[in-house]
Amino acid sequence: MVKKVLILFFFLSCWQSFANSILIPMDETQTNHLKAYGIAYQTLRSDTELDWLLNYRGGSFLFDYSSTLEKECLIRGVSFEVISTANVQAILKEISNPDVNMEVVRLFKAAKIAVYSPIKVSLSSFEDTDAVLLVLKYAEIPYEIIYDEEIIRGDLAKYDWLHLHHEDFTGQFGRNMRRMSALDMKAQEDIAQRLKYTKISSLKLDVAKMIKMFCMGGGYLFAMCSGAETLDIALSAEGIDIVSSRFDGDNVDADAQSKLDFNKTFAFENFHLYLNDGEGYGSMSFSDINVWSGRFDDEQSGYFNLFDFSAKWDVIPAMLAQNHEHLIREFMGQTSAFNKRTVKSNVLVMGEGNESHRYIYGELGLGQWVFYGGHDPEGRRGFHRMPTDLNLFPHSPGYRLILNNVLFPSAKKKKRKT
Repeated sequence: MVKKVLILFFFLSCWQSFANSILIPMDETQTNHLKAYGIAYQTLRSDTELDWLLNYRGGSFLFDYSSTLEKECLIRGVSFEVISTANVQAILKEISNPDVNMEVVRLFKAAKIAVYSPIKVSLSSFEDTDAVLLVLKYAEIPYEIIYDEEIIRGDLAKYDWLHLHHEDFTGQFGRNMRRMSALDMKAQEDIAQRLKYTKISSLKLDVAKMIKMFCMGGGYLFAMCSGAETLDIALSAEGIDIVSSRFDGDNVDADAQSKLDFNKTFAFENFHLYLNDGEGYGSMSFSDINVWSGRFDDEQSGYFNLFDFSAKWDVIPAMLAQNHEHLIREFMGQTSAFNKRTVKSNVLVMGEGNESHRYIYGELGLGQWVFYGGHDPEGRRGFHRMPTDLNLFPHSPGYRLILNNVLFPSAKKKKRKT
C-alpha cells in the first residue's frame, strides 16, 4: 500500500512539473464567465502578471500554475484547465499565426477602482441597481465609493478607473422624482452648502470638469446610462442656465441651445436639449442624445451587434469587445442608447443597434473613456425593479463588456518608481 502511494505521489509530482500553467477558457465551456474576471483581477492584485488571449476561446486567461489559484477557481466555480508547457507553446504558436485574428496581451497590475455614487451620502435606493456595483460585488473585485466632496477635494488622483452610472451632472435631480427621494435631494443640497455652492448645477459642473481632467491626465472613465449623457451636457453648457425653475428657482436661458459648446464634450455634439418640462419622455429625458427613452417593445427581443476588430492591429477595441457572444440583448435605461447623429466622428463605435450606437470608445488627452448605453444588461422593463441576481446570469455577455473595461487598464505597464 505504501509503495502504491509513493508511486502515485511520484507520478503526481512529475505531472505537476510539466503542468506549468492554468488556462481559464472564456468560451461556452466556462461555468462562470463573470467570476473568471474576479480571478484575473485578484491575481493582478497580488502583483502577479497574466496573459489575456484575445479571441482565443472567447478571450481566455493564461496564468502561471499555482495551487492557490487552482483552489480559488474551485471555490468560485470557475472552469479551468491545467496545461503543460508544451500545450502553452502550441496555443501561443496558434495565436501568433498572422492569418488568425488572435493576440496575446500581458496584464500587469490591477487598476484601483472608484465608483461615483450617491449611496456614499444617502439611501438612494435606485442606485442598488447600478450594474457596475452589482457585477463588481459578484466578481469579488474591490472598489471604493466616492462622491462630490471627494472629487472636489482632488481624490480622483488616487484612482486609475472611475465609473459613472445613473447620475445627473446637469443639476436637475434626474429630471424626475422616481430617481431621488426628498432625503436624497437634501443630501445633495447639503453637500453644495458645505462646499459653498449656491446651486446644485454649479457643483455638478465642477465635478464634471474634474472628471474630465482626471481622464485627460491618464485616468480611465467608464460611464453608463444617464451618467454618460449628462456629463457631456453639463460640460457643453458651462456658464449657461439649462435648469428649469422647478429645480433651482430661476428660468432657463432662452438662448441656451445656441450657446452650447460641443468642443468641451467627450462624445456628443449637435444634440438638442429638452429644456421645457413637457419635452422628452414624460419630462425625464435630457436631450435627443438618447434615442430609446420610454420604448420597451424591443427590450425582450431586440439585440445590438458587437463589431469584430483585428486583435493584432486594433488591440484596444478587441480587448473591450471580448465575448463568447456577439449579439447582446437590448436593455433600457434613462439613457438607453446613443443617437448616431449626435456621436462625434472621432469616436470609435464598438457596438450598435439598428437605430443607435450602444458601446463607444474615445481618447482624451492621456486618458481613455468608454460610454455604454442602458442601465442593467440583464434588467427588465421599468424603473422600480429589484436588483438583478447575477447568480442567475453568470454567462451574461452584456455584463462581460463591463468587466472587459475593468481589466483593460491593466494592459498598461506601470512606470517603476526610482
